Amino acid sequence: MKTIFHPAEQRGFASRGWLKSYHSFSFSQFYDPEKMNFGLLRVLNDDFVEQGMGFGTHGHDNMEIVSIPLEGALKHNDSTGREAIIKQGDVQIMSAGSGIQHSEYNESKTEPVKFLQIWVFPKEKDITPRYEQKSFTEEDKKNQFLTVVSPEKDGKNIWINQDAYFSLSNLDAGKTLTYDLHGKQNGVYVFILDGKAKAADQDLSSRDALGVYETEKVEITAQEDVKILVIEVPMA
Repeated sequence: MKTIFHPAEQRGFASRGWLKSYHSFSFSQFYDPEKMNFGLLRVLNDDFVEQGMGFGTHGHDNMEIVSIPLEGALKHNDSTGREAIIKQGDVQIMSAGSGIQHSEYNESKTEPVKFLQIWVFPKEKDITPRYEQKSFTEEDKKNQFLTVVSPEKDGKNIWINQDAYFSLSNLDAGKTLTYDLHGKQNGVYVFILDGKAKAADQDLSSRDALGVYETEKVEITAQEDVKILVIEVPMA
């Protein structure tokens, strides 16, 4: 087993006034040659957007883009004609494929929105752009891993154009879960949304992350009530 620890305070930070964004990996003006990616996980941005503000129309291609609202709601528009609102409890994916234009704004005129923006390199390039979102309950995450994104088209979660899996858990203090990887070629990026836990013998606090690879499983113990995101991706 090999690990790489990314403390929250060592993330990149950018502020535009209306936007405050923490970058787990090199992004925009933040560059760290040691933090280019974790396997095929390219971006994990922790974004805060003021009320009524957001990202104007811009383009992407050949990237799987997952958005997870943590507080508030986002209004999404894209060049496929899709208009949607995603809120806390929802997970959204956009396969940029051969190219797509989209915008995202805070849906509220009075409250900020907090969300994670995550990019994964695609398995197949230049596919037809696609969009999907799905709601998940907090109860389904309690003391278990709830898979919200996977390469399996089973209707239980959101499909991604990559051999990647996103799982969420709300783990009570003292509880332990074991995450079993889907393949030896994969690694997992454990990101603490809130609370404290120990993963692979590493103590983790809110917004800390731990990459773990060359293993078949990872044990996570809640040191207090904790909310966790686990992203499993191929390492090459």
